[in-house]
Parts: sequence; structure tokens; C-alpha cells
Amino acid sequence: MKVGHAFAALIIAWFAVLGCIQAVTLEVNEGNSTCIKAELSASFSITYNTSNSTRAVQVPLPDSATVDAGSSSCGTDGSSPWLVAVFGPGHALGLGFSTSGSLYSVANLTLQYNLSDTSIFPDANSSDVVTVVSSSVGISATINTTYRCVSPATFRVGGAAVTFSNMRLEAYMPGNDLSPTESVCRADQASTTAPPTTASTTTTAAPAPTPPGTPERGTYAVNNSNGTVCLLAQMGLQLNVSFFSRSQNKTVQELVNLTPNLTSSSGSCEASSATLTLTQERITTLNFTFTLNSTTNKYHLSAITLLADWSDMTAPFSASNTSLNYLRSTLGRSYMCNAEQTLAVIPTFSLNTFRLQVQPFGVTTNQFATAEECQMDQDQMLIPIIVGAALAGLVLIVLIAYLIGRKRSHAGYQTI
Repeated sequence: MKVGHAFAALIIAWFAVLGCIQAVTLEVNEGNSTCIKAELSASFSITYNTSNSTRAVQVPLPDSATVDAGSSSCGTDGSSPWLVAVFGPGHALGLGFSTSGSLYSVANLTLQYNLSDTSIFPDANSSDVVTVVSSSVGISATINTTYRCVSPATFRVGGAAVTFSNMRLEAYMPGNDLSPTESVCRADQASTTAPPTTASTTTTAAPAPTPPGTPERGTYAVNNSNGTVCLLAQMGLQLNVSFFSRSQNKTVQELVNLTPNLTSSSGSCEASSATLTLTQERITTLNFTFTLNSTTNKYHLSAITLLADWSDMTAPFSASNTSLNYLRSTLGRSYMCNAEQTLAVIPTFSLNTFRLQVQPFGVTTNQFATAEECQMDQDQMLIPIIVGAALAGLVLIVLIAYLIGRKRSHAGYQTI
């Protein structure tokens, strides 16, 4: 099966070179402004059933594909931006986008194909219109930059596969043309920087990674428009990620510490929300979103997003959860937890925090306000108090027993 997918990808890449897969330009407009623009080649590998067998077809995205104005959107009404390209009788390719404030990514990849199209699916035993969806495909870039990936990249979408090549893409555009500043995919970086290799007849298994230990505590801040600090955080962070390892050819679970002196911070502060984005060496981006309830004056960590493109990954890793309820505290106070916490995000990603203190709202004089401590810290403070009280009680019991025993022994003697 893997050989078949690799062969299909090779055929797609060869067809692209020969010009059989056309480059298509697609734009989503609102009024006179362009919010999404894509220049790309695409091909779809689809398996379907006939009356007595299963067939696989390669379907290129034709240069006649057009943007469906009814399904595409800039997302200005609070919904997610969408680019939907339609072609042929009932076929469509959709890209849904999301943003963390400093990054944008393809959060949804949708393929629709019509099995009644006999020119593509001859002898199909169904005439259904099939829609398959995949989320978090690993296409992401810094906001106000163009995502560029010339190398072919294949993404599984249900029982089909979508292969993009010669891709230049930008969402949440500030202007009407692609930004000249580019966020280049890892495959293109490797193709331009990898040294020549020589053939080898032996393969050595990669050693298991050494546990990284407790992460170093970093200090991170976000400034508002007038240059004053509006969000302040101090914490050690450890990523717990499960992904398919290129070197070990299996799914592995890896702990990776964020290193403060290699990590830059950015973000934004609004009246009821604040974001903190940490980027380490352009291969790891971790985004926090805090939400304030103006009625109760309580805030909490409501969303975490991770984008990672590590060298041992077969594909970029993306994880996001926007319905979290961690690090709860009161407006005008900071949240503190010195104990290790594990914040579960999705089944394949959790975040471990150490010696954490954060204040996303109401920061004054660039300092933390009085802290509200987490329950684990409070429990740890109670332990020595309880132990001390128990020891004091034990000493008191021994002393009382001694005095009672002494009194009884004196009562046993008579004066002569």
C-alpha cells in the first residue's frame, strides 16, 4: 500500500512537470478586496467500487476550476474563511482557514466528488456525491506572509488523497496580492539545504530520545498599542506530542521542552480576550488564548494551538482545542501554580507546565498582581501543616499518658 501511494505521488509529480496538471489561480473577494488567494496545482487519488472490483483514478484539478461565490467567504461575519473551487459536474475542493492572531492555517480540507460522472468514474456502482473531510493538515504560515510549497505534498482525506504542488497561498490578506514575504514549507527547505547523501547498505535504528528533564522557566510578555505590557507570563513548558516518526517508522510519544532563549513571544490584548504566541526557531509555534467573562470578572485559558514541523515528523503536526477551561482566576489578580500541571488538549497532544504564573488582563507597572494559587499548591502547603499538627497531637497524647501513668505509680505507694 505504501509503495502504491509513493508511486501515485511520483506519477503526480511527473505529470506536473509535463504540464498535465495545470496551475490554477483562485481568489475569494469581498467588494474590491481580496481576502484569500491561491496559486496551486492539485490532483486527487480516489478509489471507488464497480460491480465486481475496486478501481483507483487520478483526477487533476483543471484550469477551468472556478471559485464558488456562494460557498466561499472571507469570514467577516464571524464564520471561518473558506475557499471553495468547483469543477466538472458536482466536484469541489474546499479549504477552510483559522487564525491564532499571529498564524493562519488550513483547519479543514474538503473534497467532494460525484460518482455519476462517468468520464471519471466509469462503471461505478453508485451515483452518490461523496464528501470527505480532513482537519489540521499541517499547512500554516505567519500572518501577512505567503505560504509556499513547491514540493508535492499529499494529504489523506477520508478514503481519498489530495496532492498539492507549486503552491502559493495566503489567507487573511491585508492587500489584493500575495505577500512577497514567504513562509516556506519544510520540504522546500530540505530540498535547498540538504547535503548530498551516499547510498548505504545498512540501516541503524535511531536511539530512543533521552527524557528532557524539567524545562527552564521563561518570561514572556505582550505589549499593547501604546507599548505597555498587557499580558505577562512566567513558566516552564513541556510539549507531550504523539506523531509518526520518520526514523523509527512508527508512532512515538515525545517530550520536548521549550527553550526560553530560543523562543520569541507575540500576541494581542483585547477587552475580553488576550493571546500569547510562542515561536521556537520557526519550527514550533504554541498559541494560548485567554477569555474574560465581564459579568463575573473571571478569566480562564480557553484555547491552545500547537503547530510543529520537527525533522523526524513525516508531516507537520497541528493540534487545537478552543473549548478549554484551565488556569481560572479573577480580574486584577494573577494565576500561579508552582506544581507540575498537565493540560490535556487533544488525545495526541498535552502540555506540561512548571512554576507557572500568568496574568492576561489588568497588568499594571509591568508586574504581577497578587496571585490566586492553584489547588495543587494549596494542597502542598496543607501537607506540612497537617503533618505538624499530627506530630503535635501525638506528642500531647504521649505527654498525657506519661502524666497519668506517673500519677498512678505515686498512688501505689503508702507512707510508713
